[in-house]
Amino acid sequence: MIAFNQLKKLSGAVVLIAASVSCGQASRQGKSPVYLVIDRLTDGNGNNYLQSDVVKMITTPLPCSADNPCPTVFSDGGSVTLESFQKDVTAAGPSTNSAITISRYHISYRRADGKNTPGVDVPYGFDGALTGTTSSGGLALNFELVRHVAKMESPLAELATNAAVITTIADVTFYGRDVIGNDVSVSGSIQVDFGNFGDK
Repeated sequence: MIAFNQLKKLSGAVVLIAASVSCGQASRQGKSPVYLVIDRLTDGNGNNYLQSDVVKMITTPLPCSADNPCPTVFSDGGSVTLESFQKDVTAAGPSTNSAITISRYHISYRRADGKNTPGVDVPYGFDGALTGTTSSGGLALNFELVRHVAKMESPLAELATNAAVITTIADVTFYGRDVIGNDVSVSGSIQVDFGNFGDK
């Protein structure tokens, strides 16, 4: 039979382990006393996925017309809403010390079938710049999710002349610093389907 004192110690250890597991993910996010959370990651129109048209036929301005449309490529935008929280859950509500300034992001693409060679199976990854600081109401930022130059390179350029569709997952990582200079980052993902979709 387990003595009462041993039982108390055992139950205390279980509570401590449970608490450490629940906050473990946040505590592993670097040295900063705060961490980032992605509330929402969408395309530029607020959708949870993106249909990226590799070529659009435009009819204006001249010399483009309905009888002589011009094939054109455009980049695709994304949107993210970020929040910052203190790792110490016993601390008072958010303060100016909870703010994180975002300065850049990185995007890489991957496929579910494991064919992930950039420039062959998926577009090349890239880095982009953007700036914003989190506040108590969250931070909404727009960014370039697919560069127009990617649609002029393999494997997307070939999609302009056939009916194939390449389904990818875009992994987006946002990088910033807290008010005392500690690096902070957070990652999210969004599905991106590439193809020559019908123009509206």
